[in-house]
Amino acid sequence: MTIDLSTRGETFRDFWTERHLATLTTVRPDGTPHVVAVGVTVDFEAGIARVITFRSSKKARMVKEAGEKGIPVAACQLDGPRWSTLEGRAVLREDPESVRDAENRYAARYRQPKPNPERVVIEITVTRVLGNA
Repeated sequence: MTIDLSTRGETFRDFWTERHLATLTTVRPDGTPHVVAVGVTVDFEAGIARVITFRSSKKARMVKEAGEKGIPVAACQLDGPRWSTLEGRAVLREDPESVRDAENRYAARYRQPKPNPERVVIEITVTRVLGNA
């Protein structure tokens, strides 16, 4: 079940479009958390969050190994007392159109990413939102 992020209000939208780094948490096969710093972009209308990364990164490999069913993940960002976590299921997108779209979204929020032929996209279908932002 995807959550309609477009109805969460301007404060929420502003927080997820301002320039903030975030963390992405996945769970290793042994049950321990794998938490890394990332840039996250949010498509509010589609209820999708995206993270661009290298194909060989641990997070990308874990998501890819899960296949089309995906794996549960959490993306969290904070700014002083404001924080928000987006939980959902992540799948890996490797096709050029998905990568280009994610790069453009990243450029709009952060900066133009350097060219990287190994780039892939972790696409998160948001199913739960926590926080006060």
